[in-house]
Amino acid sequence: MKRDTVILCSLIIAKLLLHFILINSSYELQRDEYLHLDQGNHLAWGYLSVPPFTSWTSMLILHSKFPGFWVKFFPAMWGAATIAAGWHIAKTTGGNLFAKSLVGVALLFSVILRVNILYQPNSFEILSWTLIYLFLIKFIYTLNNKWLYYLSITVAVGFLNKYNIIFPAAAILAALIILPERKFFFKRHIFFAAALCIFLILPNIIWQYQNHFPVIVHMKQLAKTQLVNVNPADFLKNQVMFFAGTLFLIAFAFTGYFLYRPFRTLRFIGLSYCISILFYLYFHAKDYYAIGLYPVLIATGSVYFEHVSAGLKRRWMRIVAMASVILMFIPFCLAFPVFDPDFIAENNGKYKKLGMLKWEDGKVHAIPQDFADMLGWKELSAKTLRVSNSLNDKKHTLILCENYGQAGAINYYTDLKADSYSADYIDWFKIDYEIKNIIYIEEKDTFSNAYKGKDMFESMILADSITNVFAREVGTKIWLFQRNKQNINEIIKQHIQDGKNE
Repeated sequence: MKRDTVILCSLIIAKLLLHFILINSSYELQRDEYLHLDQGNHLAWGYLSVPPFTSWTSMLILHSKFPGFWVKFFPAMWGAATIAAGWHIAKTTGGNLFAKSLVGVALLFSVILRVNILYQPNSFEILSWTLIYLFLIKFIYTLNNKWLYYLSITVAVGFLNKYNIIFPAAAILAALIILPERKFFFKRHIFFAAALCIFLILPNIIWQYQNHFPVIVHMKQLAKTQLVNVNPADFLKNQVMFFAGTLFLIAFAFTGYFLYRPFRTLRFIGLSYCISILFYLYFHAKDYYAIGLYPVLIATGSVYFEHVSAGLKRRWMRIVAMASVILMFIPFCLAFPVFDPDFIAENNGKYKKLGMLKWEDGKVHAIPQDFADMLGWKELSAKTLRVSNSLNDKKHTLILCENYGQAGAINYYTDLKADSYSADYIDWFKIDYEIKNIIYIEEKDTFSNAYKGKDMFESMILADSITNVFAREVGTKIWLFQRNKQNINEIIKQHIQDGKNE
């Protein structure tokens, strides 16, 4: 086996192993992961917030014997494939073993590792962006039309994974039009490849049309509730923080586009990056939206760095470069749920200094919010199951949750069917039985909601609550309403319709 193959395989194995080492067994899945997994039980060509790709892998996970393993494996695999794609970008653009190894290590020990610990569309998004640049570079270097079709398929699958791909695709298109590389637009295979891409994404476009384009509604809500609070200065600052250990490679990439003759045809990469960042700043995008732009910069920067550091007198530069990438990543390990909650709570000084203990509510808590979002779900599911098992009439019992994390967790860990008015559950909420009892999962901060229905039932009991002090859901209450006094079905159906209208 060639040395190149051994090193690449070693990097991929290390990548996969790290994802099972850096997550303490005390933690469960994160609330968004439960929603994405439940989409595998409701296959469709689209959802309120995301396209269908993640639901396909969710279906495979839910039908496997070890879903807990595969839910961690898939994002890790997308991350490993990103390393391989970066490796091949370096190889295609003239990089030798050191450049390929450097980009592999740089992508392994980067913020991408943190993204890949969660089962969300972001991991495949980063891979798809990297593949788009790889196939475009392959086409420019070889003029082989097959790369256009690989590019077309990647754009289509990337679109079916997350609509965010529109921004880098538009930026690349604009950059190519501005630069001499616009000559490629006159090739007929460009139009055939574009037609293939449209054909592949057409089912999702039709779904959007049939459902009155929920993606637009979702984006408006996101802009109103979250993106409006994004500070452009913080966005730029976090771009630097995310890739602190590889900033020198990004600088080498931009320098190479101007000074390194073999990189002249790659100037579109630097220009498309700048256009993409301007897009994100204008729309107040979240900082992690841009992570997929960096693997290609790191890959081409590694190639130019290898060229500059060639020769025995400059060999020290390579040692320093490789060491700095790894050493600069060590402080970033605090962003991983390596330690159990008790240990973090007792030794949270460094977390506090980095501002990791401040949650969305503006208060300082014992552990980071991301970690708290990975606790309490098994407890909630077990206690809900126990309440359900105490009833003689389970077939006429509705389990109603206030958020999608609660519903998703109960559906994942038990055989119960939980519903909610939030996220995609509003479309999956179907009642084909007479409701006599309701198990109501109420968030701790919405105490009055449970009492809105107290006059509709003969009995109202606080059955249990979440007691894990580190969980974000601590204090969540499990209410049991029994023996309804009026037609609850009509009221619930009206609530569902109101939720859809909103």
